[in-house]
Amino acid sequence: MLQLLCTNSDHPFFIELTAALDKELASLYPQSQQHYAPLNKMPGNTTTLIALLNDNPVGCGCFKKKDEETIEIKRMYVDPAHRGKGIANTILTELENWANELSFSKARLETGTKQHAAIHLYKKMGYHIIENYEPYINMETSICMFKILR
Repeated sequence: MLQLLCTNSDHPFFIELTAALDKELASLYPQSQQHYAPLNKMPGNTTTLIALLNDNPVGCGCFKKKDEETIEIKRMYVDPAHRGKGIANTILTELENWANELSFSKARLETGTKQHAAIHLYKKMGYHIIENYEPYINMETSICMFKILR
């Protein structure tokens, strides 16, 4: 049974999952990951979710405040052995619900051009592609997306 744990970015499971995410991103984007790595640091983030399947960490995601209305979805990841089971959909839905509870009405995110499954998921969940925002302007492997939450 899938369970979601609301926690912070210092949780050992989040650290473990994002290390796997960073390894995957480095294999997809070996030439540019050094530019992205500093943008993915989330110290002290308190809006972090971990997906647990039979008490084992299988996915994660978080968001951070950008302005009074907008959050940015960050560090979305599902272990490859557990993809295709709706886990990312569940994580993203819960992050959006959490943002709504905190009175945010807009969400944005950045993903990579080679992450076709992620792009498909975000489009299916109502996100649309926008011009790249800072700090992703002129980063050719970035795709930025946006959604009105309510």
